Amino acid sequence: MQTLLRYYTFSLFFTAACFAGAAYYGWVSSGTVGGMLSVLWIVIVLSILEVSLSFDNAVVNATVLREMDPVWQQRFLTIGILIAVFGMRIVFPIAIVSIAANIGPWAAVQLSLGNPQEYERIVSAAHIGIAGFGGAFLAMVGLSFFFDADKEVHWIGALERSINRFSTLPAVEIGLVLGLLYGVSTLLTAEESLTFLTAGLLGLLTYIAVNALGEWIEQREEAKKASGQMVRSGLGGFLYLEVLDASFSFDGVIGAFALSNNMIVIAIGLSVGAMFVRSMTVHLVRAGTLAQYRYLEHGAFWAIIVLGAIMLLSARWHIPETITGLIGAVLIGLSLVWSIRHNRAEAQAEASAKPAPAD
Repeated sequence: MQTLLRYYTFSLFFTAACFAGAAYYGWVSSGTVGGMLSVLWIVIVLSILEVSLSFDNAVVNATVLREMDPVWQQRFLTIGILIAVFGMRIVFPIAIVSIAANIGPWAAVQLSLGNPQEYERIVSAAHIGIAGFGGAFLAMVGLSFFFDADKEVHWIGALERSINRFSTLPAVEIGLVLGLLYGVSTLLTAEESLTFLTAGLLGLLTYIAVNALGEWIEQREEAKKASGQMVRSGLGGFLYLEVLDASFSFDGVIGAFALSNNMIVIAIGLSVGAMFVRSMTVHLVRAGTLAQYRYLEHGAFWAIIVLGAIMLLSARWHIPETITGLIGAVLIGLSLVWSIRHNRAEAQAEASAKPAPAD
């Protein structure tokens, strides 16, 4: 228990502070105990929803983070979390309204506080573009994990081995994402289809650009190491993680308007989830959990593929965030159970292989 608290103490204190802030804001804005409890309840529900959607994000973050040097790990866990909390949960919705309504950022803030219904309408109207961009990026992240010629460990054996056979085909995952983008676009109106396809292509190009940058930086490092210079950088991984975090948070930010259209309430609730992503990521990296449970990554990447597909389909149909969170939790839970079973089987095999002690 003490070991777990070491990783989650800050997040628990942050959560308590957020709940206290929500209660105070509810009291000041409504002047009644009922109003205070209503705001606090919405923040608690938003927090639970965001945390439930965050585990697959944390697993994937940890997968990338463990390959980065300690300096960039620390930068992601400090600067990166500030971007996740303040950038995506506060600045991002304001930026959408500012661009869509052609008004300044401060006017967008005033709109969110003075006319929250209009603020919600503008943000929700941007959902098709957000679904295209975030869905394409996440689908690429998930598919690239399985279309990897070097991948040797398979969780869903028959399916993952079948996918792996096609991993030598160039850009096969790009073709699949493009096909999915086109298929969904045919279900939309002409104007919506153009927005969706443009955003989807930008999501695809962002994934390719970030990965290309990471590869270029890695090649430069290798060249410097070969010449005797020990220079290490995690810039490519850092940028990749920031875009990944942003893509994960799109769905939560848009979905939060189903519970409240108050910018302050939404920001407080979603920030709790962002902070728990940080704690879970640190826990997974420092405790070596990914190495301990060999199928955990697989469950997370399957959850990402499902989330990417749901985001793309949400351009046409509304899919409740609880379903998204439940599917992700089930996939990760199953991968954890299978990992534990594998570890037990290995331990039993090792015990059986040991020679019996001589009499």
